[in-house]
Amino acid sequence: MSSRALRRLKGKQRGQEALDLGDLTLGDSSEEQLDSANVSPPPDGKDRGRKAKKNKAQKNFSNIYELIGDADNDAEKSSPDEEAEKPAGNKTNGAGKNNNRETKEPTKNKAETSTKSGDRVKKKKKRKKTKLTSEDAQEAVPEDNIDLLLQNLEQSNGLSLQNEDCSGPERRTVLHVEHRNLNPDTELKRYFGARAIQGEQRPRQRNRQFHRSTWMTIPKESWPRFSRPGISMTLLQSKEGTQYFTFEHGRQYQQVQFKFLDAVESMDPNNIVALLQLNPYHIDSLLQLSDVCRIQEDQEMARDLIERAMYSFECAFHPLFSLTSGTSRLDYLRTENRAFYLALYKHMMFLEKRGCPRTALEYCKLILSLDPDADPLCMLLLIDFLTLRSREYQYLLQLHQDLEVHRNLGLLPNFAFSTALCHFHLSQQEDVDPEERQKEREKADEMLQKALIMFPGVLIPLLDLCTVQPDAAVSSHAFFGPKSQIGQPPALAELTALYVGRTHSMWREAAVMLWLEQSVKEVLCRVDAKDPLVDDCQNKKQRYKCAPRNIHRHVLLSEIKEATSSLPLEVTSQPVLGFDPLPPLDSVTSYTRPESIRYIHTTSILWVSYTCSKLPDGLPSGQFHPS
Repeated sequence: MSSRALRRLKGKQRGQEALDLGDLTLGDSSEEQLDSANVSPPPDGKDRGRKAKKNKAQKNFSNIYELIGDADNDAEKSSPDEEAEKPAGNKTNGAGKNNNRETKEPTKNKAETSTKSGDRVKKKKKRKKTKLTSEDAQEAVPEDNIDLLLQNLEQSNGLSLQNEDCSGPERRTVLHVEHRNLNPDTELKRYFGARAIQGEQRPRQRNRQFHRSTWMTIPKESWPRFSRPGISMTLLQSKEGTQYFTFEHGRQYQQVQFKFLDAVESMDPNNIVALLQLNPYHIDSLLQLSDVCRIQEDQEMARDLIERAMYSFECAFHPLFSLTSGTSRLDYLRTENRAFYLALYKHMMFLEKRGCPRTALEYCKLILSLDPDADPLCMLLLIDFLTLRSREYQYLLQLHQDLEVHRNLGLLPNFAFSTALCHFHLSQQEDVDPEERQKEREKADEMLQKALIMFPGVLIPLLDLCTVQPDAAVSSHAFFGPKSQIGQPPALAELTALYVGRTHSMWREAAVMLWLEQSVKEVLCRVDAKDPLVDDCQNKKQRYKCAPRNIHRHVLLSEIKEATSSLPLEVTSQPVLGFDPLPPLDSVTSYTRPESIRYIHTTSILWVSYTCSKLPDGLPSGQFHPS
């Protein structure tokens, strides 16, 4: 306990009198001091020793300061030399003492006690200072660094029990999510300033509703009053430090889900609106109605519905579920978990269009961390685009280096070109050493040439979208001509169309286009010289026979025209639902819909291709007509 707290317990104030540790002696009370002043001690040393032992035994129970602060009292204990000096200083000769000697003795003892107390205070401060500098040096640093402080808090809150690695020791770093970057206001404040962002967010004090604090969304006053819709999260198992969770639907929520499916089959959005009025936090209804509002160019309402769905999910999280550690898993095969994936994906795309690529990148990492092995939404086809937009070049290179062994990222067109573009941007930074810039430029040239040899069908479509007329020597060459596009396997054509349609705007810069032109000329020289790398890359193309189902799902969610037109017929000929696009063939369902008379449609239900009118309050109404 500090000296300030001791003064308060004794009823003293600072500055009234000097600190006298003699008053805080553990065995001396005021009554005992009065008795010792009036009665002379016995001359026998044995009695005095017995009395000292008795007082020493009693002080453990009579002193409240020892019970309150044992740790501080240890620092205030006197040394053995001082304890040895105390009996000698208090000895008297009994009747041989005169009154003058007796009056001067307490004054001298008081001065010695005050001197010793001052030395003890200095020693105590010195010990505390040494302890802070030695033991708490590591704790003083995170107070200045918010990221390290939050990381320490996560580990102290039980997250240290989670996985130390994520199918490999390298994945833990690339899948770690910074929770402060999940809030788009953090990025907007960096662009426009805190005053401009917080000016519109000052809530009104009247009629304010209480909302729990969340990381992904901020509740709005315009939302309906929240009541748990019947969704919960359960921990299935914990294996090697990785936690596997799943969402569960209560009995009441299952009944609402059945009504939602009936509303979808009726093809009338008014039924979904009526269902949301009774159940304002039903997830699938919010996702489906958000797509309708987005098609009608009501982006504000569409984004608001997605945020409401995410808030409903976050209120149902398990206490051990972590968004940031990268060790929590959700199986996409379970029907109840898919809505969470889709809500995160749609929210991420809204953030990217809103001009918050850094926040969108954090959500992309979050989706990837939920199932990094299966990657049901193919976040690896999107993460490079968000990384380039947010200028996190080192992160993309680290991700490519860590996952190359497990995932063969070099065989994806987006990683082959984006990593080369990262090295080029690093070589253009002025605050980098000239030798390091030269190395980055050489690395960029090498990687771009290899990407062009591996994927020659990217060049001509990329130049067309950049409104650049290719050179006659390039367009007429057999390697980059029409044959390179026609001869591509269907899966490879789907991947190249997806990359070109998404990232063509990043290649429009004059410096980037000049660098691309120089690399194309070098590739043509290597092709004419019959470089062995050309034949090796041609043999690797035979691996792209058929794209898996998660790539088709990603193409449908991306809504990129160049990519959707390359989808195979077996995908476009089946119904695609906005709240569950291309469900896995081996889905795991915990409950089934009861048999009832349903209105069966023979046509495809492609919700994103419908057009409809609007209600006065911004919600769609009217009849849908397939386009």
